[in-house]
Amino acid sequence: MPVDCDGYTKHCLASTSPTYAKNICSLPVLTLPLCLAHAIIAAEAGGIPRLKDFIVKNTRHHVTIAGNIGVGKSTLVEILAEEFGWQPYYELVADHPYLDDYYKDRERWGFHSQIWFLTQRFDQHLEIEDTPISVCQDRSIYEDYEVFVKGLLEQGIFSHRDFRTYRRLFQALTQRITPPTLLIYLQASLPTLLKRINGRDRPSERGIPAAYLTQLNQRYDEWLRHFEICPVLTIETDQLDFAHDPAARREIVDLVGQAVGVRGPIQERFTT
Repeated sequence: MPVDCDGYTKHCLASTSPTYAKNICSLPVLTLPLCLAHAIIAAEAGGIPRLKDFIVKNTRHHVTIAGNIGVGKSTLVEILAEEFGWQPYYELVADHPYLDDYYKDRERWGFHSQIWFLTQRFDQHLEIEDTPISVCQDRSIYEDYEVFVKGLLEQGIFSHRDFRTYRRLFQALTQRITPPTLLIYLQASLPTLLKRINGRDRPSERGIPAAYLTQLNQRYDEWLRHFEICPVLTIETDQLDFAHDPAARREIVDLVGQAVGVRGPIQERFTT
């Protein structure tokens, strides 16, 4: 029988195929909870008792990880992809044609570097929107502008002309993308950042000034005090070495799981 979900009628209850769940999950966000309630009641009455579990497991999340250089963003993306079965999206630093030059001469290559990041980030957001499953992303398009570009302007590395040009492009692009459903902000002090950067020993990062990392930390804190595009989960990581400590890994996975309301396959093995 059809289910009327606040004006959205779906004639899918007779089927147990994934098409049903796809139709339900494609409804507008504001009408989804009531629609799910109707669907679950009707489906269970019709002999589909596992529908609730199916729908919950197929709720789509777009989680983006923000934080300073060396804080552990890509490591957390890898962990969440393994724990929850999410599609990982990494920052393509290795393909950046200006990065080495940028760290050697930021005044000369700052604009080129940030335009490349902006283009790559926009392409990645479009790809994420076409991905049907939940995703976790290393950095979003928003912090490029709010943290790095504004910071470069403050330091005199970006000219006001370059900043205005970048801002116009940024605003045009971000009007055309869907925001994440959750932003995770990984915090770390300067000593922790330096230790982690030195530990991974990336050639392009060897000459990063400590003052630059400090300035980025300040910009992150300032940005996220006013960030309202999506919910933010802030995690202090100085005492949380989730890359090497299994207990710390479990703690951060639990925090993220509670924030998005899911449990991953590894979590289920630990609790059953």
